[in-house]
Amino acid sequence: MKTTAPERVDLPVSGMTCAACARSIERTLANTAGVNRANVNLATNTATVEFDPATVQVRDFVGAIEGLGFGVPETAAPSDAAERGYRRRLIVAAIFAAPVVVLGMSHGMLHVPYSPWIQLALTLPVILYAGAPFYLAAWSALRHGAANMNSLISLGTGAAFLYSVVETVRGRHEVYYEAAAVIITLILLGRTLEARARGRAGEAIRKLMDLQPPVARVLAGSVEVETPVDQVRAGDIVVVRPGERIAVDGEVTQGESAVDESLLTGESMPVDKRPGATVFAGTINSAGAFRYRATKVGRGTLLQQMVELVKQAQGSRAPVARLADVVSGYFTVTVLGLALGTFGVWLFFAPFAVAMVNAVAVLIIACPCALGLATPTAIMVGTGRGAQRGILIKGGEALEMAHKIDTVVLDKTGTVTEGKPRVTRVTVHGAFSEGTFSEGTFSENDVLRLAASAERYSEHPLGKAIVEGALGRGLTLEDASEFSAQAGHGVRARVAGHEVVVARPGATVTIDGVAAGAIEIADTIKPEAAEAVGRLRAMGIDVWMITGDGAAAAESVARQAGIERVLADVLPAGKVAEIRKLQAAGRRVAMVGDGVNDAPALAQADLGIAMGSGTDVAMEAGGVTLMRGNLNGVAEALELSRRTMRIIRQNLFWAFAYNVVGIPVAALGLLSPMLASAAMALSSVTVVTNSLRLK
Repeated sequence: MKTTAPERVDLPVSGMTCAACARSIERTLANTAGVNRANVNLATNTATVEFDPATVQVRDFVGAIEGLGFGVPETAAPSDAAERGYRRRLIVAAIFAAPVVVLGMSHGMLHVPYSPWIQLALTLPVILYAGAPFYLAAWSALRHGAANMNSLISLGTGAAFLYSVVETVRGRHEVYYEAAAVIITLILLGRTLEARARGRAGEAIRKLMDLQPPVARVLAGSVEVETPVDQVRAGDIVVVRPGERIAVDGEVTQGESAVDESLLTGESMPVDKRPGATVFAGTINSAGAFRYRATKVGRGTLLQQMVELVKQAQGSRAPVARLADVVSGYFTVTVLGLALGTFGVWLFFAPFAVAMVNAVAVLIIACPCALGLATPTAIMVGTGRGAQRGILIKGGEALEMAHKIDTVVLDKTGTVTEGKPRVTRVTVHGAFSEGTFSEGTFSENDVLRLAASAERYSEHPLGKAIVEGALGRGLTLEDASEFSAQAGHGVRARVAGHEVVVARPGATVTIDGVAAGAIEIADTIKPEAAEAVGRLRAMGIDVWMITGDGAAAAESVARQAGIERVLADVLPAGKVAEIRKLQAAGRRVAMVGDGVNDAPALAQADLGIAMGSGTDVAMEAGGVTLMRGNLNGVAEALELSRRTMRIIRQNLFWAFAYNVVGIPVAALGLLSPMLASAAMALSSVTVVTNSLRLK
């Protein structure tokens, strides 16, 4: 039977105001046939669903969400639009609520004729316009047998308002219009501040999306044509001038320049680009003009992949949030019961109005908004901050696991070392250096230049290292003739009248049949390796190095990097076994690697950290990807995780404490509805603002 690959969709959701809303939608989607996984994020107003397209369709999810009383707009409303909407209603509410408060709190001292009727007239715009979204959402939820935060707000303010209307008609003066008006005003104030803060929390992903220019200069024959970036195709030749932003990924075909890749990788130094070099969408060309062939366009570019990864991470949930999810799922119904109980108990000891006011205070103070925002806002800011530093964290689970890591295992090649051979030393044999041959003396540069000239057409990694070593010293290579290569033995060529032989694997250079010198080639450690290892050890983390190389070579590299624990002569399958041994000893292990052979170990480890300079397979297997390929990123990622988890715990503590303390205080009649609404609004803003400290 043919199986269908699972698909994933992100749906914008409107009308969510609290954790109970998100929990209700998530539970409904998760119970839909054909859905593998559903996650609803209150901070991003997004529902993410992984499903079997052969069983269920996106329209079914839309129907389910709308059936609960929420909306699924065609496009997600930007945070600034949400903020503007709240601000408009807030202004109207504040203008009309202010005189209501003056009249209501004067307790007759102002002697204003028809004061209750004036308060009614002033409160109506607050109820009918400013508070309309709360009432409409509550009614929609009620029609579908659900209850959420809008239900609590609507019941609280509605009860105060309707009671006051009845008392006004009866000619009484004990009215509570100011409670209804001020509660709505304060809640709108909280929502406005919260929307602004949540907008700041999502800045990172917007900045990433804004990096790609809208048009590219594509070469059509000999003419440069400005083409919308979504119409650029793989194979097109794109022209880039100084100061311009690169439109799509590609390979340089002509020209040289330096490119600022800091906004993608966090690396501050510009990267030199020559023909054959790879360039990425969103990076900035610093100096020279060049042309490049488009290789990846649309969603295939590294920039768009980063955006997608950050979106997924920000829409994910950390395991620490599960308790909050469970609590919020039962919260609204529980609060309604507590409010009803408060009302009933107070009726035995006080007038109806007092019982009603205390019940309203319970309804308002119990808002679980802060609970629902505690985790996702911190994850949004944390993963966004990581992306700005070139650290891609795939989700809340990886973020939470990272802070528990006590052991880091580093692959050697490409992780601790540069991953490619480099010329480390050139020696000249005595006869040549003393000039006993008719050609005169030979310096180190002479030997390297002749060897590199002979190797310039070689595809062997050691030959390429010799050529790069010569070019790195600024040497000019000669033309070579009579070139021949023997697998495993080296190359032979005639250069500037000399017969030059470069032997493998020791890179001994023979000129005209006489041993002239030797070129030492090694895979050198990364310049930041020792510093990075020191940072990890300062964090209380054990650092190991694992490699398939022999013990002698491995120990040499480990000493230079300051690593004391080395696992050498380990095959790829053996790496997995070594990780398991550490885990069996009770360690929480992060594996850091960059090659295809590291992928199984990355998957086995509690946390896989892939170096972005490595392969796509390694990046796919890792829970964290370091775009720079800089080893310091390992410590940065773990430090970021620790800070983020600390913020999440603080948020959850204050969100729970707020409700645990606030509800009994309100039920005992010690908290007015207005103070309750102010405290409720403040709690949500506090949680989001606390998360913003990660920036």
